[in-house]
Amino acid sequence: MDWITHDEDVWFDFRGDSPKQLTPGRYYKGTVDGFADFGVFVDLAPGITGLLHRSELDRRLESLDWESGDTVFVQVKNVRNNGNIDLGWSIRQSDAEFRGARIHDPDGDQDGDPIDAADDDPSSKPVKKTPKGVSTKSRATNGAGASEATPDEPSAGGDTGAEAADSTDASETETDAADEPASDDAEETDRAADETTSDAATDDAADETDTEPDADAERVTVESLDDRVGDEVRIEGEVVGARQTGGPTIFEVRDETAVVDCAAFVEAGVRAYPDVGEGDVIRLDGEVELRRGELQIETEELTALSGADADAVEQRLVDALSEKARPESVEPLAAHEAVEAVTEQLADAAEAIRGAVLQSRPIVVRHAATADGYVAGAAIERAVLPLIREEHARADAEYHFFTRRPLDDPVYGMDAATNDVTRMLQDNERHDEKLPLVVLVGVGGTTDSLDGLGLLGVYGASRVVVDAEPIDTEIADEASALVSPSLVETDADGLSTGALGANLAAAVNADVGDDLSHLPAVSYWEHAPSVYADLAADAGYDADRTRKLREAVALEAYYQSYQDKRELITDLLFDDDGGLADHVSEQFRIKLDDEVETAEANLDVRDVDGVSVAVLDADSYSHRFDFPSTALLADALHRRTTEDQSATVVYATDELFVRAADVDVRAAAEAASEAVPEGGITAVGIRQNRVEFLSGAREDVVDAVVDAVAEQI
Repeated sequence: MDWITHDEDVWFDFRGDSPKQLTPGRYYKGTVDGFADFGVFVDLAPGITGLLHRSELDRRLESLDWESGDTVFVQVKNVRNNGNIDLGWSIRQSDAEFRGARIHDPDGDQDGDPIDAADDDPSSKPVKKTPKGVSTKSRATNGAGASEATPDEPSAGGDTGAEAADSTDASETETDAADEPASDDAEETDRAADETTSDAATDDAADETDTEPDADAERVTVESLDDRVGDEVRIEGEVVGARQTGGPTIFEVRDETAVVDCAAFVEAGVRAYPDVGEGDVIRLDGEVELRRGELQIETEELTALSGADADAVEQRLVDALSEKARPESVEPLAAHEAVEAVTEQLADAAEAIRGAVLQSRPIVVRHAATADGYVAGAAIERAVLPLIREEHARADAEYHFFTRRPLDDPVYGMDAATNDVTRMLQDNERHDEKLPLVVLVGVGGTTDSLDGLGLLGVYGASRVVVDAEPIDTEIADEASALVSPSLVETDADGLSTGALGANLAAAVNADVGDDLSHLPAVSYWEHAPSVYADLAADAGYDADRTRKLREAVALEAYYQSYQDKRELITDLLFDDDGGLADHVSEQFRIKLDDEVETAEANLDVRDVDGVSVAVLDADSYSHRFDFPSTALLADALHRRTTEDQSATVVYATDELFVRAADVDVRAAAEAASEAVPEGGITAVGIRQNRVEFLSGAREDVVDAVVDAVAEQI
């Protein structure tokens, strides 16, 4: 078969059912499925989706004029062991620019056969009957073979999508007519159009007599469809997604048990039921079929419900979702009093997260770009991703429905909130995605985050706040669910946000509990509670190994702090046999030791009314734009000097960090502001004990803060 040697001169129509059946190097015809910051997702076949990374493009991602559903051509660069597909850019974006087209059907006799220009893509086929309420009588064919709609025909609105369909008898006639020159065979073309109209009328007549639904038909659940293939059924539920393919319109319908695709066909690429969209409650009659091993209902009639009928369906969905989403029980990873006191809060937060997965609602996790923050965020990620994979068959679903975005500044302020709101509105507008559930881990519990949380609330995005530290009372009105020992007035000493996040993850998905058992110990720089140290040791992580993991995560968290580094963090925390952590931890130790050694030699140790305070000018005696960060340097210095000094203050151009036990940095900032009113002193980032000020008054501000801190000790 000499065509094999010319794979890069033709495009291929993939008709397989596994990514491993793709051939790297070949160009394939695909359909734009969605967009992300890092690239474009392209469907090569139903359930087979690859990522065209932005680095592969010959232009900026923002300059692409593609929309969801557009037909595009891409090159398969690589198929990874986990089934992920790496795609490359093709400068050819139309059939005519290739030398030909071939079928790639790994399990079929047609593999390698050429595709004629008029051939249809068999990856999807139309429903057997045109949905009731959709007229086909008005469709006719002009001399060029294009459909013309009369004013009575429904709008063809909606996005084009990822699947293509075989034509109906009518569209086949149109295609055949289009293949003949209009000038030579006008009579044949007119006759074909007449036959098309006649056939369509016959189809409609058949619909009227054969497909009239039974008004008293019994409703069945989506969960029961496995045993009903070939049967006519009725389901009721909510439309959770609607996409227009090259053939039928696909409605994703969720009832109280599961989600199923329902195909409604008018004609290739024309939107059926254009007035029905995401969020509508509907009743649907149709035939259950298996398409490439997946259930699908071929729609015969779809009705939008309202009033009492819609209310009954919605209540059924709410009750079922709550019952399914709420964990049966919450078992803490270890016997920790602070965690045991918040099991109901953990159950509420877990229900919100699991409910988002079941509703196909994206989840955005925000956490601090610290070792503690990464442990908490990665633990939740570890719990949620398997649930997403279970709920959605698409290989790239975990990238669509889960995002972890670290925050360099552990405050959920307007900058972060504006970024999130902008993205969620774009995704909602361009891809019909639901508004996300935003989970704030250790970053949303103080009044510094009120403005950001409020902005999310304006658009109705749900918010879960998880924080081991005390949560300000004002936050309660801005969150859908709160998790913090401070809300039940229990002693939270010794509880890290990483440990709390790991316990939440176990509540979300008990099946990953063993994967999480070492994480709480990793989150503590020192004095990890014995229950977590023992738990990690039982899992094979001794104190030395958890230390190396902590240091490795801290170093990676510093670089590109705004990136989640999903695969790298996963390798470190869950899949490392020690080699990766050893290497990165060594770099951490070298960089930190060098910086601390320099800082210690330049400490200004002050005695303030008998209180010893170590003060460092980080601008002069540290590399501010290299690892470690000023905050991490302050942590390391305080750990090493705490026996000699009661407090450590590290300052830079217009900010300083206070490290001391039981010091209220807000009160210290207020006292310093009274002493230096021209200093513009403000306590921000309370989780970091950070104070901002005007650089022109720096020396006076530092003196005033040191005095205020010493007064509290």
